[in-house]
Amino acid sequence: MKRATLLVVLVGLVAFAFAWIADRPGTVAITWQGWQIDAPIGMLFAAAAVLVFLSVALYALLRWLVRLPGEFIRRRRERRRRRGYAALTRGLVAVAAGDPNEARRQSRRAQVLLDEPPLTLLLSAQAAQLAEDEVGARRCFNAMLERPETEFLGLRGLLTQALRTGNHAEALTLVRRARALQPQTPWVLTTLFELEARAGDWDAAIDAVRRAARLGVLPPAKARRSEAAALIERARASRAKNRPQEALGFAKQAYGTEPTHPAAAATLAQALIDANRPRKAARLIEQEWPRQPHPELVAIYRRALTASDPVEWTLRVAGLAKLAPEARESKIALAQAALAARLWGEARRYLAEAMSMAPPSAGLARMMAQIEAGEHDDVAAERRWLAQAAEALPDPAWVCEECGFAHRVWQANCERCHAFDTQVWRSPDRVQPILDDVIPPAPPPAPRAGAGALVPVNAPVPPAVR
Repeated sequence: MKRATLLVVLVGLVAFAFAWIADRPGTVAITWQGWQIDAPIGMLFAAAAVLVFLSVALYALLRWLVRLPGEFIRRRRERRRRRGYAALTRGLVAVAAGDPNEARRQSRRAQVLLDEPPLTLLLSAQAAQLAEDEVGARRCFNAMLERPETEFLGLRGLLTQALRTGNHAEALTLVRRARALQPQTPWVLTTLFELEARAGDWDAAIDAVRRAARLGVLPPAKARRSEAAALIERARASRAKNRPQEALGFAKQAYGTEPTHPAAAATLAQALIDANRPRKAARLIEQEWPRQPHPELVAIYRRALTASDPVEWTLRVAGLAKLAPEARESKIALAQAALAARLWGEARRYLAEAMSMAPPSAGLARMMAQIEAGEHDDVAAERRWLAQAAEALPDPAWVCEECGFAHRVWQANCERCHAFDTQVWRSPDRVQPILDDVIPPAPPPAPRAGAGALVPVNAPVPPAVR
């Protein structure tokens, strides 16, 4: 609309100018170099208009001729760019479709047509990975590291390769470098925590999981449990270096972070004993027993009370069992203590109650064989129970939920698959062989005469009480 209005105005102005000149006739005389030209004023203005028009046309022609090579090059470059992006798109589609040959062909075509290494390198790396060309993919990812805009992508590609090949030392170096570039990226923090934990660098692992928790990368419950597991291992590392106060500090942090963690209470109780605070350790176990009774707590409880006399220990266990009288572990602990004190009737009664709650494990069956042999010297009954022990469920252990491997004591990292914090206390699968260096063999039958000893049925003896 504006252009049309402007055109009408211009035409009107030109018409007005011609009308004005026509109303004022006159003659113009030009004398130059012996020449004289007499012309009407209107013709002079017309000649001037033609001259201006020809000048403008000549200027436009010359400008077009000057710009013609550059315009040709620009259009040619634009055509190459369009063809390159088309090849890039087809290459990405081929990667998504799982066609490695087409992906690599389009990748080479895009490299030739496009002068944009970040995009073509990414496509080339994906095509190489699809074709299982790890060397080619690594070359592309290393090339990405040289450019600031693609460095993070290159690190992630190399990290994926390192994890796939099991090179966790290189993966840890790469993820640390990635964190320096993008410290708030969720997958960087979670991967860093897993690799730090796998490497046993518990201080770095604790720092990583706390960062992830602050940024909301991990659910609060998951973050607390993971942090508690790392703190437990940190406490054990200090304990192994004979630093009881330091170990106690980390154990307190672990218990305060996640009191329900299956290893938190036992770790704190052991640390309290090492720090010469056995009474507090005993009170802690008494507090925890109703919530999560566990055989390991019984062994630590005995160490805290320094109860060596079997009868005295039986009374102590009876007091602990009253805190959770219906718990199966309470019945088993009472049966163990009574068996050590050679109180056969009490041992048989508690053991029968424990067996009525769940199918007996191999250890419980062996305990019953000891009772038959010790109380009645019944060899036939003893053999029957030993035969039943051979077919019973394995004794409970710390079993990794990822691979089924059984551990003697709880560990943050599985010894077989290295999964983090996946161990639960249960009977291993029957097809799972329990190695001698992982689960101790069943104890031999108790002697038929003389003082008895506390027989560990399903409670692995922690390192602190061996």
